[in-house]
Amino acid sequence: MEKKQWFENESFWLNYAPIMFDEAHWAEARGIAESCCKIAGLQKGSRVLDACCALGRISVELALCGMDVTGVDITQPFLEAARETAQDEGVSIELVKADLRNFSVAEEKKFDAAVNIYNSFGYCNTIEEDMQIASNICSSLKKGGTFILECISRETAVRWFTEGEWFERAGKTVLTKFTVEGAWEGLRSKWILLGKDGSRMEHEFVQRLYSAPELRDMLLEKGFSSAEVYGGFDLSPYDYNAKTMVIVAKK
Repeated sequence: MEKKQWFENESFWLNYAPIMFDEAHWAEARGIAESCCKIAGLQKGSRVLDACCALGRISVELALCGMDVTGVDITQPFLEAARETAQDEGVSIELVKADLRNFSVAEEKKFDAAVNIYNSFGYCNTIEEDMQIASNICSSLKKGGTFILECISRETAVRWFTEGEWFERAGKTVLTKFTVEGAWEGLRSKWILLGKDGSRMEHEFVQRLYSAPELRDMLLEKGFSSAEVYGGFDLSPYDYNAKTMVIVAKK
């Protein structure tokens, strides 16, 4: 049996989700969803795919903006949490448990737009697997559809690199340590959670780092007709001030 990759481990997400999806990230979700709708030129009722939807942070806000949303994630407890949040907010979203490396939809179910938000790209074992996800998302879009991808890039990783930090969150002390893999080909992250009861939990993972032009060109190779790089959801320039990378690709 093939060994699971770290992001397929549900116990990791159950323990680390309160740390990674804190109040600040929930608070910014509405603005991000509205920006995505504007960027993609969506109208009420437009079909949107939230690829790696996690707890439904963006999915629910897109639904509140009037979109017909499908959230896809590999982690069942996240999908259940997203369903509860949608019910609490009085919106309906379709939630699908699937691995994006194998995800596809029928022609009549293709989307007007797809989003992959909050650093959810670049964790597969190989570049080919990462690109299979990009290819599957492209094939899931209608002609003229928009894909919005937001994640750390090689340039922003270098610009904002820190060796580590510590902070208090969700009742735990969190220690982080970051190191560089190869010639800035990846960023290795080690997260240690210390509980007030003396408990200790740690997890280590690597995110592949793509340069902005490299990832832009790869998306073009996977079927997108255009791809533009920005420094934020406000479509600010991708320059030395950029804290993240947002790629807007058209099919």
